Amino acid sequence: MGNVATRLLSLILLLQSHATWKAADLADELGVSERTVHRYMGMLEELGIPLYSERGPYGGFALVRGYKLPPLIFTAEEATVLYMGANLVGEVWGQTYKDAITAVTAKLDNVLPDDLRQEVASARQSLVICGLAARDYRPWEPIIHTLRECIIGRCCVRLIYQSFALEETCRDIEPYALTFHGGLWYVVGFCRLRQALRTFRVDRIQRVTPLKIPFTIPRDFSARDYVTQALSFEQNYTVVVQIFADVAPHIRERYGHWMELTECPDGLVTARFGASTLEWATGWVLSYGESVRVLEPPELIERVRAAAEAILQQYA
Repeated sequence: MGNVATRLLSLILLLQSHATWKAADLADELGVSERTVHRYMGMLEELGIPLYSERGPYGGFALVRGYKLPPLIFTAEEATVLYMGANLVGEVWGQTYKDAITAVTAKLDNVLPDDLRQEVASARQSLVICGLAARDYRPWEPIIHTLRECIIGRCCVRLIYQSFALEETCRDIEPYALTFHGGLWYVVGFCRLRQALRTFRVDRIQRVTPLKIPFTIPRDFSARDYVTQALSFEQNYTVVVQIFADVAPHIRERYGHWMELTECPDGLVTARFGASTLEWATGWVLSYGESVRVLEPPELIERVRAAAEAILQQYA
């Protein structure tokens, strides 16, 4: 019955959005048959919703002109989505939207009936979102706020940016979007120093200064598409390792979603995965000591052997 009630509410909202609807179009929107749409119309009439219908090629269903649903009518699932969305924004954005989150949850508390509010509270206690950020971004919240304001205002910014190698550069960029990817914040924009699109990790920005220089975002630019491509994992090497039984459960649990694991009759596990650099792969293999042995590629075997000998000499 709850699903039917949700569809009836959706049906009223659809009827409010356009003057006239054909049964076939309503059926497509709701994902039901035309016969079901006619049945729903009968249920709405029984509830006292003022409807009229016209037959013929230009006919259809419509609400009596001027009829509107009271604002903010939510099911328990819809209200839960709104509360969880507010919590998610707070988890990701921190203080930036704190006042807005407080206001929107207060409004929801004010309009929801007591029984529905209790049902939503129970759902919120059992559906918890936390730990999305890879680090505490509170020290960078002023920078995020400034970047957001400049993105909205379409004005350039000057960054003092520290690279992975701890080298600082001054960059004037046209900030197109802020993106949260893999637990880290990035700003995407056109770098006037490099004359190309770039991504900058927010936690590496030492200082940001708004500039009174306007810019225009290209009409075909998609922040999602660019970030997906720019931050994608390049598999330059295919690594094959043999995993011994003592660490196989741990590796299966931690890395099984992106490693190709094959069980062997002798109880060992063979893992095959892509690596962007041999430096990373060497460190990963060494972190498991004698419990992991490299089978391919030969260059990685040599790197692991050389690193192990260097470690041995250091502790000789």
